[in-house]
Amino acid sequence: MCKGCGKQFIGKKQIDQQQLWHCHIFGKQTLQQLSDKYGISVSSVQRRLRDVHSTRIISSDKRVVVLMDTTYWGRSFGVVVFKDAVRKKILWRKFVRHETLSDYKEGVDWLVANGFEIIGVVCDGLRGMFSMFTQYRVQMCQYHQLKIVKRYLTCQPELVASQELLSIVRMLSHTDKESFTGLFGEWVSKWDSFLRERTQDRKTGKSYYVHKRLRSAYLSLKRNMPYLWTFYDHPESGIPNTNNGLEGQFTDLKSKLRNHNGLSKERRKIFIDQYFKNSFLCV
Repeated sequence: MCKGCGKQFIGKKQIDQQQLWHCHIFGKQTLQQLSDKYGISVSSVQRRLRDVHSTRIISSDKRVVVLMDTTYWGRSFGVVVFKDAVRKKILWRKFVRHETLSDYKEGVDWLVANGFEIIGVVCDGLRGMFSMFTQYRVQMCQYHQLKIVKRYLTCQPELVASQELLSIVRMLSHTDKESFTGLFGEWVSKWDSFLRERTQDRKTGKSYYVHKRLRSAYLSLKRNMPYLWTFYDHPESGIPNTNNGLEGQFTDLKSKLRNHNGLSKERRKIFIDQYFKNSFLCV
């Protein structure tokens, strides 16, 4: 009780909810560890973590090169994230069930509406994305292109043509445009007739390509080639050749979430929101 005014109160240290979240995410502390540290019950820790309000922070740096990609937990829960490649800030995010073009368009429209000037875009080559963003300089992530080719050919292909193509694609991020396109052109000339080989189904009488998976890998490279070297053609723009700056953050986020297995979907969303918010503040 205050002897001056007679008001009664309980003196105790106030707990900063943002600091609590920071310890939970980046300190990898469990609810029980936070309970012991702050001298409150586990249920109180849960309530304080749940009651924190997530606010979207808009970057004041308006000229941006946007890294965009989606990561998943399971088959029906993912998050689309936009990141500034230069300043390493998270610009926008949205929880989704499946990756669609409309989600990426929504993010770009939000950036434009909030005064951002998009210098370039680095993406994973989702079908239709290149034609949707024709007004921007678009870079196809070279790492994603390598993964696409590996998905068709496997890491240890049996065909000599497949082995040669895979060895060329593995050089993608370690060579220049002229050398790569020259090697790819030589490969196409060498194996052109091989790629065109067809056979006939005895039952239906229809013909089809013999080396379908090799053709798919080849056509993927051919289709994406104009977008694999945007960073090389416009070095002044500061566009990176891969989405690794965002992929690394996804890996870190998933690593921290594994320390808290068993979170409900809603609490996982709050965790992800706070992770990106605290990452933004730490930049």
